[in-house]
Amino acid sequence: MNMHPVWIIIDPYLIWSFRLTGYALPDFLLGTFFMAWLALFMGEFSVSLVFLAIRPRVDAATLEARRYQDLSQEALSTGDKEAYTAANKLANDAFGRSFFMQVAMSAAYFWPSCVAIAWMGLRFSEVEFPLLFSSISMGFIGIYILMFAGAYLIFKRIKFKLPYFRRIKLILDSYDQQRSLAANKPDIHPEA
Repeated sequence: MNMHPVWIIIDPYLIWSFRLTGYALPDFLLGTFFMAWLALFMGEFSVSLVFLAIRPRVDAATLEARRYQDLSQEALSTGDKEAYTAANKLANDAFGRSFFMQVAMSAAYFWPSCVAIAWMGLRFSEVEFPLLFSSISMGFIGIYILMFAGAYLIFKRIKFKLPYFRRIKLILDSYDQQRSLAANKPDIHPEA
């Protein structure tokens, strides 16, 4: 097997989970679950790091969008259509920046799975699992997806019990509180 030097370095650390019991099927399932769990954890951690890094920019873009939205509503209530259109355009631009930063942040969730699948492809590309009562078989990627789903269901129950992720949850909860306060604030417009 011809491997890139990076794979040669990490291969001994990853393959151990596929050699725990000495039986091929349980070892493959346990190893795949371990890879899925590791990729899930690294993805969650990566997203949290990116969130912490770009949080000031997302906050600024969100505040800017809210400010322009408020201005557009004020212009609409006074009947100034030109000011409404200009403020609404600026609000949409700011919202778009915030939205695409958040979409880019969510992409950090999937890179570890891509690495795990690439490594498993080098090791297990020829592994097939025939499905019962059919002539169809499933490759290692299908098993990985099933194991990832199982790992996700387990991880989501314990995620916020881990100190680091509990801290991230507190930050996210503060956003929810700010949103609910902003939604419930009374309109302060001078009577005309």
